[in-house]
Amino acid sequence: MAAHRPSRAEEPIVSALLAWFDAHERPLPWRSTTPWGVLVSEFMLQQTPVQRVLPVWGPWLERWPTPASLAADSVADALRAWGRLGYPRRAGRLHASAVMITERFGGAVPSSTDELLALPGVGEYTAAAVRAFAFGQHSVVMDTNVRRVLARALDGSPAPAPHITAGERGRAAALWPSEPGQSSRWSGAVMEFGALVCTARRPSCDACPITGECSWTRLGQPASTAPLRRQAEYVGSDRQARGHLLAVLRDTSASVDRAGLTASWTDDLQAERALRSLLEDGLVVALPRGRVALPEG
Repeated sequence: MAAHRPSRAEEPIVSALLAWFDAHERPLPWRSTTPWGVLVSEFMLQQTPVQRVLPVWGPWLERWPTPASLAADSVADALRAWGRLGYPRRAGRLHASAVMITERFGGAVPSSTDELLALPGVGEYTAAAVRAFAFGQHSVVMDTNVRRVLARALDGSPAPAPHITAGERGRAAALWPSEPGQSSRWSGAVMEFGALVCTARRPSCDACPITGECSWTRLGQPASTAPLRRQAEYVGSDRQARGHLLAVLRDTSASVDRAGLTASWTDDLQAERALRSLLEDGLVVALPRGRVALPEG
């Protein structure tokens, strides 16, 4: 298969953003770590800002520097170390991935797409990111920031479509540099640019090095016609109730009384609903005599 190359019109975008990245790359610790460190960062960064991940990622890697070291401890240990990072199912899936890596892949994070996709909690984006950032492979990494930059710069759209289309994939693949090292560098550059400059709500167009090539700017920066998606309120939500119940369990090394646990939340029905969902997700286990605990297996 012939290597993808950006068109002559798009080459200035690639070179400009790579130069911008050389000058503005944040010194994030997972940019100079092991493949396992990269995988851990990708799990933690799912739907979570960098600033919330930074205080958790370092201690996690100090405690569990390899997949085998995490696999040797319990899911409960992982959930406690995850703390209030949010979306705790990720901690359980990361632990399950560590077990699989240890048992099936000899303790080394795999580098192929198919093997990465076999890991619990690893989808298309995470597999592509690990291949690019852990192994320096040619890999088209498409997160929300990347998609927004490309939608604006190439298509003149204020935001990408709700779901990735075949046309979007093909356009992105044609833009990615073919040389593996340059490809992974470009993935980091366009992602960083979307996070810091070409942001969703207040893009810093005055600081943009590709304003002259940006189709969205040439069109007068039209506003999105898509209806605004309102983010669900966290306060008073089932998600907050789940987080509260998990926090109570994290703070004890023993089991707790189920009735006492649900009574610690303000709404009895919501607490029961939240606890049932935690049990269904395997983040909490039921024990004899009406007690519950974090999973030790």
